[in-house]
Amino acid sequence: MSTPVKIALLGNPNTGKTSVFNALTGLSQKVGNYPGITVEKKEGICKLNHNTKGLLIDLPGTYSLNASSIDESVVIELLLNKKSKDFPDVAVVVTDVENLKRNLLLFTQVKDLEIPTLLVINMADQMKRKGISLDLPLLEQTLDTKIVLISTRENRGLEELKKTILDYRQLSTSPTIAINSIDEKYFKDLEKTFPNQSLYKLWLVITQDVNFAKIDRKRVSDATDFKTQPASYLKRMQQKETIKRYQFINNVLKQGLTINREAAIDLRSRLDRVLIHKVWGYAIFFIVLLTIFQAIFHWSSIPQDIIDSGFVSLSERLKNNLPEGVFTNLLTEGIISGLGGIVIFIPQIAFLFLFISILEESGYMSRVVFLMDRGLRRFGLNGKSVIPLISGTACAIPAVMATRNIENWKERLITILVTPFTTCSARLPVYSILIALVIPEGSFFGLNYKGLMLMGLYLLGFGMALLAAWVLSKTLSITSKSYFVVEMPNYKLPLLKNVGITVWEKTRTFVTEAGKIILAISILLWILASYGPGKDFNNAEQIVRQNHPELNANALEIKTNAYKLENSYIGILGKSIEPIIAPLGYDWKIGIALISSFAAREVFVGTLATIYSVESDNEDTIKNKMGSELRADGTPLFNLASGISLMLFYAFAMQCMSTLAIVKKETNSWKWPMVQLFGMSILAYIVALSTYQILA
Repeated sequence: MSTPVKIALLGNPNTGKTSVFNALTGLSQKVGNYPGITVEKKEGICKLNHNTKGLLIDLPGTYSLNASSIDESVVIELLLNKKSKDFPDVAVVVTDVENLKRNLLLFTQVKDLEIPTLLVINMADQMKRKGISLDLPLLEQTLDTKIVLISTRENRGLEELKKTILDYRQLSTSPTIAINSIDEKYFKDLEKTFPNQSLYKLWLVITQDVNFAKIDRKRVSDATDFKTQPASYLKRMQQKETIKRYQFINNVLKQGLTINREAAIDLRSRLDRVLIHKVWGYAIFFIVLLTIFQAIFHWSSIPQDIIDSGFVSLSERLKNNLPEGVFTNLLTEGIISGLGGIVIFIPQIAFLFLFISILEESGYMSRVVFLMDRGLRRFGLNGKSVIPLISGTACAIPAVMATRNIENWKERLITILVTPFTTCSARLPVYSILIALVIPEGSFFGLNYKGLMLMGLYLLGFGMALLAAWVLSKTLSITSKSYFVVEMPNYKLPLLKNVGITVWEKTRTFVTEAGKIILAISILLWILASYGPGKDFNNAEQIVRQNHPELNANALEIKTNAYKLENSYIGILGKSIEPIIAPLGYDWKIGIALISSFAAREVFVGTLATIYSVESDNEDTIKNKMGSELRADGTPLFNLASGISLMLFYAFAMQCMSTLAIVKKETNSWKWPMVQLFGMSILAYIVALSTYQILA
C-alpha cells in the first residue's frame, strides 16, 4: 500500500464541504483539536483506488485567506507551513454552484500558493431547477485547473473526484493573478529581499496580523521592513487584491456561466417570508422546540426500558455465576451500575443530536440566527450568539469554541460566560431521571407533562443566559465595534447519510468521553463506599445486631449494609457536607453525587447507582432504587420539592470542569472561569434553597 495522499478540503461555509467529507470517508473519520488551540480538527480516510488511500483533512470553513478569526488563521498557517505533517499534497476547494462568484475568491487565493488545487462544484442537482448552465471545458481552461461537478445528494461525481485527486501531480500550480501588479515597487522590493520565495506566500505572512492581531504567528525572517508599513496601507493593498481577483472571476464567469432567471424556482423567498417573520417566525420556532422535547420523551421510553432492565439482568446474572469476592462486587455494584446509569440515556441523547443535525442540515438554523439577532441585541449579544447558545444543548465545550466567529470581543466574552446556562446533553440524564420520579403522568391539551417540564427547563436555561447577558452587558466596561453578517443557505432536504454520521459520531463521543470518567469515578466510589476506618465500619453487623436484636436475617443484612455505607469513607465525606445541603432537601448521598458530578454532570446518576448498589444486595433499576429511598421520617427522599430543587440546581450550577478549562483557554485567563464557577454555584444554591423551602 502506497503512502496516503494528503488532501486539504477547503471551502466557504454552507458549500456542502461536510457532505463531501462524509461522502468520501463515511465513518472512517476522527475529530480532535489542532495542537495548542481549541479549533476542531477533522480527519478521515478515503479509498482512492485499490492501492491508494487519501488522508482527508476537513479545514474550518473560510471565505478568504485574509484571516479575521482563529478558524481562518488555522487554514492559512497550515497552507503556509510545508514542514507541517498535515501540509497537503493537493487542495480541494468545494464551491456551491449558486454562489460560484463568491466561492472562487478562496479558490484563486489557494491556487496562488502554488499548491496543486482542484475545484469541486457541488450541488449539481440544483442546476436545472435554478436555470444554471456551465461551460466546463472553458472554465477549466480559464481557471487553469481540473473541475469536478458533483452531487452528494445523488452520489454523482465522487468516483471522478477520486480519480482526479489521484492525478493531482498533473494539476497546474500557476497563479491566477499577478500579485505584483497591485503595487509594483512594493513587490519588487519584496522579491529582491526574498528572491527564492513565493511572493504571494510572503504577502500572506505579512498581512495576517492586519485583520487578526491577537495570534502569535510564525514570522518570515527579516520581513520587519515590510511589516512596518501602516496597517491602513496594507488594508488598502488587500482591498486592491480582492478587487483584482473579482475582476478576474467576473471575466471567467461571463464566458463560462449562464443563469436563466426565468427557469429558477424561488421557493426559498416564499419560505423565508414565513420562517423569519417577526411574529410567525418565533411561533414556528417555539413549535419546533416543543415537538423536539415531546419526541425525546415519547420515542426514547421503550429503548430506555430495555436498556435499564438489560443492565439489571446482566448484574444479577454475573453476581449469581461469578465467585463471591471483591472483584465480583466491584464489577456488579461499581462498574456495571455506574455505566448503566449513563447508557440508559443514549436514546434521548441520540434523538437530541438527530433533531439538531436535521435543523442544521436543512438550512433552518441560519434562519433562527437571523431571527434572534433583533432580540439578542437588547441583551448585549448578536445573532451569531444564538449558534453557541443552541449548540450548548449538545455540549457547552464546542459551544464555547463556536463563539470564535463573533468578531466583537465584548459580545464574544458575554456569550462565553452565559453559554453554560444552556441545558446541555450531560444534564439530560439528571433531568430525565428526576422528571420520571417526581412529575406525574398526564397531559395538558395532549402535551405530556414530562415533555413540558423538560422543555421548561431548557427555556429556563436559555432565559437565564439572556438575563445574565443583560447584566454583563451593563457591567462590563469593554468597548468594541459590533456588526452582524450571516449567510442564508438554501433550504434542502437533510441527507440521511450526513445526519446518521453526525448522530453516530456525537453520541459515540458523548458515551466514550463520559464512559471514561464514569468508569474511573465508579471504581473510586465503590472503593470509598466499600471500605471505612475504625470499629464502626469493621464491626457493623455486631453493632446493628446489638441495637436491633429483633431483626430477621434479611432485615439485618439490609440494616448492616446501610450502617456500613454511612461509616465508610464516602459516608463520612457525605455526612460532613450534609448540613450545607440539607436545607435544599438533599441527604448525604445526593451530596456525594453533587461533588462527583463536577467532573461531568451526567455522573450524578451513575454515582447514585453505585452508592445504592453497595447499600443493597437487591438488583433493581436505578429509577426504582431512587424512588424507594426514604428519609428518616419515612417520606420519599425524591419528592416534588426535592426533585424540582435538584433540577433547578443543575439548571444553574457550573457542574463541569471541562467547560471551565475551555473557557480558560478561550479567554486566556482564569478570571472568567472563576467568575462562572462561583457566580453560577451561588445562584444555583440560592434558587434551589428557595424552591425547596417554598414547595416543601
